Amino acid sequence: MQTFENPLAEGCNLTVTGFMGTGKSTVASILAGRLGRQLVDMDERIEAEFGKTIAQVFAEDGEEIFRQAEARLCQTLARESGLVIATGGGTLVSDENWQVLEGCGPVVCLTAGADTVLERVETFEDRPLLPGDREEKKRNIESLLLSRRHAYGRIPLRVPTDGVTPDTVVERVLDTLAGNHEIAEMNRITVPTPEGHYHICIGEGILAQAGRLLSNRAVAKGQAAIVTNADIGAHYADIVSESLQQEGYTPLVCLVPEGEAHKTLATIQNLYDQFVTAGLDRSSPIIGLGGGVIGDMAGFAAATYLRGAPFVQIPTSLLSMVDASVGGKTGVDLPQGKNLVGAFKQPAVVIIDPEVLAELPAEEFRSGLAEIVKHGILGAPDLFRQMEDEGPTNLTQMISDAVRVKVDVVIEDPFERGRRATLNLGHTFGHAIEQVSGYRLRHGEAVAVGTVAAARMAVALGRCDAETANRIESCLDRLGLPISATGLELDEVYAMMFQDKKRRGRTLRFIIPQAIGDVIIIDDPGEQFVRAALASVLVEKE
Repeated sequence: MQTFENPLAEGCNLTVTGFMGTGKSTVASILAGRLGRQLVDMDERIEAEFGKTIAQVFAEDGEEIFRQAEARLCQTLARESGLVIATGGGTLVSDENWQVLEGCGPVVCLTAGADTVLERVETFEDRPLLPGDREEKKRNIESLLLSRRHAYGRIPLRVPTDGVTPDTVVERVLDTLAGNHEIAEMNRITVPTPEGHYHICIGEGILAQAGRLLSNRAVAKGQAAIVTNADIGAHYADIVSESLQQEGYTPLVCLVPEGEAHKTLATIQNLYDQFVTAGLDRSSPIIGLGGGVIGDMAGFAAATYLRGAPFVQIPTSLLSMVDASVGGKTGVDLPQGKNLVGAFKQPAVVIIDPEVLAELPAEEFRSGLAEIVKHGILGAPDLFRQMEDEGPTNLTQMISDAVRVKVDVVIEDPFERGRRATLNLGHTFGHAIEQVSGYRLRHGEAVAVGTVAAARMAVALGRCDAETANRIESCLDRLGLPISATGLELDEVYAMMFQDKKRRGRTLRFIIPQAIGDVIIIDDPGEQFVRAALASVLVEKE
């Protein structure tokens, strides 16, 4: 696999920016040591220039004088090279400062939610923009984050810092820089696996670079199967095929029928027939181009054809980008239930191009938002807050933040023996609702309803306060997702839950929220609680 030991070109600078409390100075210092570069802390330089602290500059000279000094220092540093620059929190709110520093090398923006920032800076007395007690500081943080969200959001290289150590942030920054080095503005997330690791590559327009991304990872040249359906293939198969041909691959498009109803062993048999006819061998990559159904089938085929061939995932729906593309779970359905036959198959690379979402029907996009909300509830409170309030600044950021939640869980539990089960929040209810509806409800829609049921059951069990459950329900409703299902019989849905692969014998397993960012696994909460939760989301037809 091609690696980039030094992800920065000679003669350029690296700028680390972000809101106060995101760890800019600490992270920049560690990066400077790792990369063998000179560290420049802009606040320290300005304090040296004025001979007093930043708080004193604000109080005695005014913010305008401070901002002028910042702008002059940006111009000075841009004429130097080989630096790691830690900016002040508001430095790159200025368009001119941003353009100046971006012109001399990559800019990485560190992010954190309001609660994280408050926890980190609450006791500091040198924050001129954060006067007052805890509540006033929190209000000011939230106001400043909102006013600066577009300034930070325009920076394509973004790294979240909530709940992780500075060393972990540094690794994330280096990974992001390596992705940017490979393809400009591409975000890259490394996923360790029992066999090694793979990369999730996220960036606008990178679909046309698919061949290059495979070649960079030493995926064998020669024949390559693109598994897709007729509709998705009509939009994207030519783009992927051309990129493969440019890198020396011989692409073969293998079509499968559209829809969950065809995610069966019979369809896999048809794929095997196409692979054998084309003469694919054990080194031939099998590329899943499509949503979660395509990814599941292509991955299962890759895991089992000739006892295993390389698998590449190119998700084209929001749902598959943030859920099915991470973790290596593949499978097909049996008449008795979803995904009852499958295998773990880690991909060689995952390629996520947010631009393809422009062709996604609105209802499919909304379905994917259910998984974004779920990931926010699991481990990204700031992402959840964005989804329930002003929304994320851009698609790439939203997808990357959601993907990181699942990646962190999967790293800890690659074979779903512990914490990884938490990713099934809303799914025990949701899968049963989805199946009994005859797949009238999309997967994400059923998960949304299931998440509401799980939250309501958590309240009934005394594990969650009603306000949290109401926030979850209101967020899903605001996004246009269903919070109830009509025309389904409670007894039928309840019986279907016992076909869930996550059950243990006759014991049902549920994931329920205790707070935003905190979920728990419970087994067998009691039939009365399960039925009551179902009754709260299953409504009669009007």
